[in-house]
Amino acid sequence: MKKLFSRFYSDLFLTRRFFTSIVIAVVLFMLSFFFPWLGVVPHVFFGAFLVVVATEIAMLYLKSNGIFARRHAPERLSNNDDNQLGIYVENRYAFTVKMGVIDEIPFQFQKRDVWFKTTLQPGQNKLLNYTLKPLKRGEYSFGNVIVYVGSSLGLINRRYTVQQAQNLPVYPSFLQMRKYELMAISNRITEFGIKKIRRIGHSMEFEQVKNYVPGDDYRAINWKATARQGSLMTNSYTDERSQHVYCVIDKSRVMKMPFEGLSLLDYAINASLILLNVAMLKEDKAGLITIAEKKGTVVPADKRPTQLNKIMEALYKEKTRYLETDMGLLYTTIRGTLRQRSLVIFFTNFESMSGLNRQLPYLKRIAKFHLLLVVFFENTELKRLSEEPAKDVEEIYIKTIAEKMAFDKKLIVKELTKHGIQTILSAPQNLNVNTINAYLEIKAKQKI
Repeated sequence: MKKLFSRFYSDLFLTRRFFTSIVIAVVLFMLSFFFPWLGVVPHVFFGAFLVVVATEIAMLYLKSNGIFARRHAPERLSNNDDNQLGIYVENRYAFTVKMGVIDEIPFQFQKRDVWFKTTLQPGQNKLLNYTLKPLKRGEYSFGNVIVYVGSSLGLINRRYTVQQAQNLPVYPSFLQMRKYELMAISNRITEFGIKKIRRIGHSMEFEQVKNYVPGDDYRAINWKATARQGSLMTNSYTDERSQHVYCVIDKSRVMKMPFEGLSLLDYAINASLILLNVAMLKEDKAGLITIAEKKGTVVPADKRPTQLNKIMEALYKEKTRYLETDMGLLYTTIRGTLRQRSLVIFFTNFESMSGLNRQLPYLKRIAKFHLLLVVFFENTELKRLSEEPAKDVEEIYIKTIAEKMAFDKKLIVKELTKHGIQTILSAPQNLNVNTINAYLEIKAKQKI
């Protein structure tokens, strides 16, 4: 009995209308001392108030399961994307209820406004939708769904606590991956600002000698076979397939820097997942290497259907390290893992020429054996500072330093290009489009 009363008391909430009625009753009793003609009015009002409160308590508490609620959530959330969630609520009372719904979302979002108000007729149900945008990979813990229910009388509310604690993993941006995948399949990839590259020439992978037919390239005529057969014969070539594409992700301290709430490492991880998926759609083999002061994950290139899930699981677990990248270890890892000439896309970051000079000898060695594409990040905050007009001496100093650092980024691109290393200097928010553009251009020009 004590437990039942405690539960009743803990789930009972008094509304603003309840306290307003109490204040009115107190005022009436006070006025009755000065104005005797009020008579029994205060007593009648207070008695009616108690009757209404008792009636509403009976309406809300006589039915033990008057409200049904359940959270609708996907099995996993996509990092840096708007993920759709919902709360299904159903009114099982025989009267119309006013409802307030709270979802206890993970603390990482730092949001306290996931609160919904709605009205449900008897037997009616609704799905209350909302979105969450995580900015960090990992496991997110959701709490309970809490529903506050009141009748049209509006003096009290009853609280329902739906025990629905659950943990949802946040994976790299698979929603963006699917979006680019659909664009690639439907040949509408240019809608995302991705260039359509004209394919030049043909590959040199010989297939067979066949009879010449009008329309064949006369430069491919095989004159020796023609002399033997007595009719024109031509060499047939096939498009090169199953080239190896590796994304190498630097997860050292240079990738810890945040932009718009997301670290550079997460930008690189999202871009790698999207790019490798597009590469597999183009019949290439996709592989992954992560590196810091120690060797991280190595996923050998493959194009089997399970490869993408293997890459996604590997990227989900990656975290930023706090030491510099061991470039010698990266070189030996690439030489030991990549058995044929491959496209190596290295996601890293340089803030100064001295940072580049420490890594350049190793990058040049890698570029001797593979087609190396270095992707690093434009500091958008420095760019904004350099473009703003200066108003005093301090701002002139800040603007000068910002312009100097932005100019260093351009010098880094020039230095890498001088040594035959392809380079992308990209703002973090444009990374997906820029890397796919570069890959499609390399693929079309058959540089691998």
